[in-house]
Amino acid sequence: MIECQQDTAVVILSYNGAKWHELFLPKIIEEAGSGYEVIVADNASTDDTLRYIQSNFPSVITLQIAVNHGFANGYYEALKQVKAKYYILLSADFEVTEGWFPPLHSVMERNELLAACQPKIRYWRNKECFEYAGAGGGFMDNFGYLFCRGRIFFDLEEDKGQYNDDIEVFWASGGCFMVRADIYHRLGGLDNDLYAHMEEVDLCWRMKNAGYKIGYAAQSLVYHVGGSVISYGSTQKLYYNFRNNLILLIKNEKGSKLLWLFPLRFALDGVAGIRLLLTGHFKQTFIIVKAHFHFYRDLGKWLNRRKENKKLITHRNEEGIYCRSIVWDYFLLRKKKFTDLGWKPKKLD
Repeated sequence: MIECQQDTAVVILSYNGAKWHELFLPKIIEEAGSGYEVIVADNASTDDTLRYIQSNFPSVITLQIAVNHGFANGYYEALKQVKAKYYILLSADFEVTEGWFPPLHSVMERNELLAACQPKIRYWRNKECFEYAGAGGGFMDNFGYLFCRGRIFFDLEEDKGQYNDDIEVFWASGGCFMVRADIYHRLGGLDNDLYAHMEEVDLCWRMKNAGYKIGYAAQSLVYHVGGSVISYGSTQKLYYNFRNNLILLIKNEKGSKLLWLFPLRFALDGVAGIRLLLTGHFKQTFIIVKAHFHFYRDLGKWLNRRKENKKLITHRNEEGIYCRSIVWDYFLLRKKKFTDLGWKPKKLD
């Protein structure tokens, strides 16, 4: 067991990530004096990443995971070996900035019901724009589709200070995710069976169903390279987009709502598949069918998880759920920016 001397452990899950550590670890270590310890969990890398870190960054604590079973399992194995008040799950392809940590720590300390929070996330390759995976905080619409302040589908906004307020969100980005360790473990942590993608949304939803809040700390800024493990636009990402979104719903949504939502989502996913088929994207159509097949094949497992989660529900905190359809507003009403929605999230206390 690694017992941290500081109250926060920044845990970086790494797979063949030496090139990112060379770029980004120096600044992470430099900023550690503001109150955290740095731990790199090597997720069964096939190169010399672990040796590189141990040789070049001796102040970094390292641990090794024997077999790579994906992002969620990597953190499952790593965090059970780390004792701290807070964890920050930080992907290897993130660049932190000066003073990035204190605003996150401060907002957690001020809000006892805040289970997790994220910083402002901008795109490393175009640093004036928000980034896909988290941007200015994560939300969900009434039909289970996910979006962010600063990013709706693939439209990224330029950061002009329009989202510089600390707010309550529905989900925080797993790429840079600060969480209370006791709540993380008590609610079961990241679900191993999601493998990668949306696992943080699932955890945030469980936290919200247990009455906690999820936050966005605007004064903390980081940059994300993005797509370094599962590429944006890849068939692998498409698969997890469709399969894992259905899993989130079956595990966490109210039963009365699922009665009408699941048939609707099945129809909408079918429309998406037909559209891809008609435009010659045969492989992508097959991926959607495969995602649905695997979801229904394992339906018994997801229903058992639902039963387990139901025991943890106290009162559902639905702040951060957009009451309309983001698909309708974006594609038909052409609302491309979060500010176009005319919806103001709740500010953190």
